Amino acid sequence: MATADLSQHTPMMAQYLAIKAEFPSTLVFYRMGDFYELFFGDAEKAARLLDITLTQRGQSAGQPTNIQLNVED
Repeated sequence: MATADLSQHTPMMAQYLAIKAEFPSTLVFYRMGDFYELFFGDAEKAARLLDITLTQRGQSAGQPTNIQLNVED
């Protein structure tokens, strides 16, 4: 399996993407300070399942991270 080039991402997003690549069918909750966040398709799926609101912010490798879901600890 080829490894994606994560060099253009922030260290945090590179770590998240590496973890997600290992567990593609699992929702990956990533702890950021006092919150757990989900990104991209994971956030969309969780929002549908939990009927919660998505937020948008930030970019990674020049592309919007699109969707993050913040869940308080």
